Formats: sequence, C-alpha cells, structure tokens
Amino acid sequence: MAVPTLSKLLTEFLEYLEIEKNVSPLTVKNYDFYLRRFLTWGKLQDPKDITSEKVRQYRLYLNRLVNPQKELLKASTRNYHLIALRAFLKYMAKRDVVSLSSEKVELAKQQDRQVSFMEGSDLERFLEAPLKIEQQNIVQIRDKAILELLFSTGLRVSELAGLKKDQINMEKDEFTVRGKGGKLRVVFLSHNARHWVAEYLKQRSDDEEWMFLRHDRAMKRSAENFKPITPRSIQRIVQFYAKAAGITKRITPHTLRHSYATDLLMNGADIRSVQSMLGHASITTTQIYTHVTNQQLREVYKAFHNRRGKKQKDD
Repeated sequence: MAVPTLSKLLTEFLEYLEIEKNVSPLTVKNYDFYLRRFLTWGKLQDPKDITSEKVRQYRLYLNRLVNPQKELLKASTRNYHLIALRAFLKYMAKRDVVSLSSEKVELAKQQDRQVSFMEGSDLERFLEAPLKIEQQNIVQIRDKAILELLFSTGLRVSELAGLKKDQINMEKDEFTVRGKGGKLRVVFLSHNARHWVAEYLKQRSDDEEWMFLRHDRAMKRSAENFKPITPRSIQRIVQFYAKAAGITKRITPHTLRHSYATDLLMNGADIRSVQSMLGHASITTTQIYTHVTNQQLREVYKAFHNRRGKKQKDD
C-alpha cells in the first residue's frame, strides 16, 4: 500500500486533533501553521524525508528567523514549532508510518518563567476596590464577585467567562469546570467568593443562564445588557481595579491565578495538589511556581539551621 504524502498526513493529523483529541480551533490553527512552515521550508513530501539532520537544520533556521518586528523568535516560540512536530511524528508512529522518532526532537532550553503575583496589602486593596468606587450597585457587586471568584478558584479568564449559573453549587462550596482540552476539574469557593456570588445573583431578575452578564449600559433593559461578559471585558475589569488600588505593575486575570497558586504553596499545599487544582496536564507547568516559595524556604533555613550558633551565644 502506498504511503500517504506528508501533506495528506498533515491534513488527517489536524482532523484527528479536532475530532479525536477535542483540541481547540486555535490550537489546530497554530499546529497547521507551524507544521506547514516546516514542510515548506524543507520541501518535504515523504515521511522518510524527516531526519535528525533535517530537524537540526530546521532548528538552526528557527534560531535565525526574525518576526515582522525584526526580532529573533523567543525560545518559547521556537519550542511551539518543535512541540507541533513531535506531536505529528507521534501521530505517524501510531499509524505505523515510518519516519523520525518523536523522541529525537529535543526542545530548546528556556529561562525560568517569571511569575507575577499579588499578596498582602496589595491583594487586600485590590479585592476591596470595587466597593470603593461609585457605580451601579449591580456592577459593583458583579465585579467584586468576579475578583473574589478568580482568587478563590484560580480559574482561567475563559473558564470564568463561560460559567453558567447552574454550574455553581452554593451548598457544597465547590463546582466542576471544563478546562483546557475539555478536561474536568473541581474548584472550591471561599467564604467571600460564595457570599459575593450569592449577592450578585440576588440582584439579577433575568432568566439568563450565564453566571456573569454585561451591565455596563445605563439602567435600561436592553438585549445588550443580557449578553454574557467576555474574557476581554474581565481583563479590563481586573486592570481597572488594579489601577484604582494604586498597584503600579501590570495585573491580569492570570496574575490572580498565579496569586491563587502561590497562596496555596505558601500555606503548605503540595505541588501535586496545586497541579490538580490548576488543571495542569504536566507537573512541569506547575513547577514554575516553586521558586516563589524561596522566601518561605529562607525563613525555614533561618529558623532551623541557625539554631546551633544561637545556642552558643546563649551559652
């Protein structure tokens, strides 16, 4: 039987991602772009044309490639290309198509990601900010509920925007959310988050299924006011209250996700539990948070390692 061309295999791979793996349309689009760039660059048609040497040359090409802003590609961007290639090679191996082993494709070493988070007085001022600003009562309560829910659950902005009222179990203080890749995970409500979500729902007189609605247009009842809030609107809300709270660094909904994870680790949660609560597929993704606990480790070191010296002084 004739071996399909790489172009045909690529089309089938993208369909496989969409249908079998339930990958988001954006991810499918990105994989399509990365892999077609590789096949076009290498003028590749047969699966056997993908060799270790060809991949080495391609990595060199990516290292020297500049974006439209005349900047070299970041290591993370170069890795996205290689991750897509590895996934494609794994797919071909699954179909018994002879090509390079995916294990032969190594990723570029990256610098540790810098995690931005809030704590202490900054976090308190930020969470209280919606109640300090004069605005429509329902907007004030909605925004307070949004901020408390983001910090309480570590939800991604898209997950929060997609919430429906019947998802949240106010009696059990927990609910299930469908995250990346369609994976389900349980998130938990703090007392504050539950209180403000309940207060917001009391203000609502509509029959809409969405948890958070747009209320930004006067008081008149219009179709516009009953649309679900968008991820972009949530980003603007977070940035607005960060500025109102006098926080100078850039704050995003993901900063609250980082703050959630950091708070858990600082208070003794183990990394595997945090991985589960964040919905990370790989523990390596969660490990970006471990360095934020260095201060905690320093305090442990001072408390326990210095005891010998202190005892000698006391003697």
